[in-house]
Amino acid sequence: MKTWKRNLIVCWFGMFVTGVGMSQIAPILPLFIKHLGVDNAALISKLSGIAFGITYIAMAIFSPIWGQAADKVGRKPMLLRASLGMAIVISCMGFSPNVYVFIGLRLLQGTISGYSSACITLIATQTDKENAGYALGTLSTANIAGSLLGPTIGGFLDETLGLQSVFFITGGLLFIAFITTTLFVKESFTREDKKVLSMKEVWNTVPEKSLTITLFVTFFILNVALYSVEPIITVYVSQLSISAAHISLIAGITFSASGLANIIAAPKLGRLSDKIGAHKIILVSLVFAGIIFIPQAFVKNTWQLMGLRFLLGLTVAGLAPSVNILIKKITPSTLVGRVFGFNMSAAYLGTFGGSVLGGQIAGFFGIRYVFFITSSLLLINAVWVYFKVYKKLNLNYYNHTQNVAS
Repeated sequence: MKTWKRNLIVCWFGMFVTGVGMSQIAPILPLFIKHLGVDNAALISKLSGIAFGITYIAMAIFSPIWGQAADKVGRKPMLLRASLGMAIVISCMGFSPNVYVFIGLRLLQGTISGYSSACITLIATQTDKENAGYALGTLSTANIAGSLLGPTIGGFLDETLGLQSVFFITGGLLFIAFITTTLFVKESFTREDKKVLSMKEVWNTVPEKSLTITLFVTFFILNVALYSVEPIITVYVSQLSISAAHISLIAGITFSASGLANIIAAPKLGRLSDKIGAHKIILVSLVFAGIIFIPQAFVKNTWQLMGLRFLLGLTVAGLAPSVNILIKKITPSTLVGRVFGFNMSAAYLGTFGGSVLGGQIAGFFGIRYVFFITSSLLLINAVWVYFKVYKKLNLNYYNHTQNVAS
């Protein structure tokens, strides 16, 4: 088996488990905080918000830092550090004596993360040009699918094995990811003994600043769209359901439907982007995703909502790999890790921002407006991408074709 394929398999497993580990806590968070001795309902809600968001804020801050370290010492050491560190920290959460220790461990989890950005950088730099789209498309399914399937997995483990088992099983899987990374990931990395650039100096050396910012914002909006429904999905499903039984499980499955579709479609759209251009996939995906959000506000039952969430997963599957492909193409090889770190920061901020935004919109205007406003964000982003990315790269492609022909 080729090295890039073996690395892809190992990284996919590690990123999937990391995604599950980050998101599986969502449906059990209030229950676990209550288990830790907090009885006041209002305080549970506040502490749940802090415990959920603090991890993503820490990840957004530290992701570029770990990206810089990956460019300096290699990507495999970063994979080993993150997988072993998270395995230990998440397992320790199951032994939390009180909610404050638990929140501290959530902060530490975000601080030592960086597995996903190191994986993306490793695959992007070591996969040949002909297979880059397929490899990054396949890899993107791991993190998104893990994040979207995590709530269902967490809810299932809670119902069958108990609250603490969620942390122990996730920690065990991350330790397996550490072992497989140690044994099977191969990296050809040559350390360059150059002055370590500051974040500002790194940004000053990025050649396509406007295009890079547009791609960061697109990745941010993608994650806002994916997670805007997370705080309201259980309430929305309860309004649509006739029976009150198993609401949390049905809500988890509904939320995760887009993750399943993502697993199916992302590798195919990654290959398609290699053929027709990643900029075209980004534009079409944004437009269709924006449209598909609108009918979700008018569904009459949970099956209709599940179906539309599945269609949403098919459309957004092309966004993450296409953004990563373009970032790889326009970024110097010596800066790839740090720029991917910035991009992952945008993703984590989008996850946090989407969760907060969805809850606030639902509280002030009603649940259905979450879908309308998210749709508007995607369509506005599509217009921006059309002028800043699509037209520019199409013109470059045309000029390249003319030069080859002459």
